[in-house]
Amino acid sequence: SMRAAMLCVSLFSLPQSLGYLTVRSALTAAAGSMFSVRGVSSFCQQRLLQPAGARAMGGGAAKATCGLEVEQFACLNDNYGYLVHDTLSGLTAAIDTPEVKPYMEALARRGWKLSHILNTHHHSDHAGGNLELKSLTGCTIVGPANEKDKIPGIDLALGGGDVFEMGAAKALVLDVGGHTKGHIAFHFAQHQMAFVGDSLFAMGCGRMFEGTYEQMQASMERFNTLPDETLIYCAHEYTLSNAKFAVSVEPSNSALQERSAEVHVMRLRGEWTVPSTMGRERLTNPFLRYDLPHIRKALGVSASAGKVEAFAAVRKAKDTF
Repeated sequence: SMRAAMLCVSLFSLPQSLGYLTVRSALTAAAGSMFSVRGVSSFCQQRLLQPAGARAMGGGAAKATCGLEVEQFACLNDNYGYLVHDTLSGLTAAIDTPEVKPYMEALARRGWKLSHILNTHHHSDHAGGNLELKSLTGCTIVGPANEKDKIPGIDLALGGGDVFEMGAAKALVLDVGGHTKGHIAFHFAQHQMAFVGDSLFAMGCGRMFEGTYEQMQASMERFNTLPDETLIYCAHEYTLSNAKFAVSVEPSNSALQERSAEVHVMRLRGEWTVPSTMGRERLTNPFLRYDLPHIRKALGVSASAGKVEAFAAVRKAKDTF
């Protein structure tokens, strides 16, 4: 029933920087480990072979990971919208609701019915479409317990450590406050993906509007426990500006220099740089690397200072960059 050829290989055999999701010699090496869309292997990564031009034109891009399909599309100025579809039950969740029209168009395009909204935090570019989408679809709205009074139409409030079940799919709720006090993320561990809102970005993290440095540093450490293969779906296309700051903090990082160059080319082509992977973030994101001696030195943080102070120095530097 798939409308495009799907390939199931290890995530790291895919060249992440290319506009087309192509596979070179890795195809032969991975041929023995291919699974169906309903497989269960934790290393099964399926991706629709779709040209990046569709991304640039806002037509949506689809990925699937062993029973979960993700439809990604542009919203507002620089937001990303996501639909997550469980192929076994037919249930579909919207990750946040920046605006209504792109979500309804994506649902129609895929032939899916919206069953849930999963809000990461209360900001209007994440929950502003809740009530209209609920009115149109009758969906259930799930959001952060510590912001339940600020989430329009909320039906179910969840906090860190809770598990959200959608058909066969299960997401562990992560407490990742800092950008807002009650910010949460949804980690579908079996499917190796996390929807992180404005907490973690590609080579960046969210600006702190409500939380404390202690809270945000703890959130970064929670992200640091996720496996390298985890796909990180953040909510904005901020990667190019984040890369410029990251290079200013850690100019000797060859992996960062390479990634920054890739991102520059991708953005010139109008291509999306999201999702990222946790492995790439650990190698290039200064908000996960803040405790390294050379980054401390670059920002004037003494070796004896605590981790929170080291993290705060990076966040303050980015705020004035």
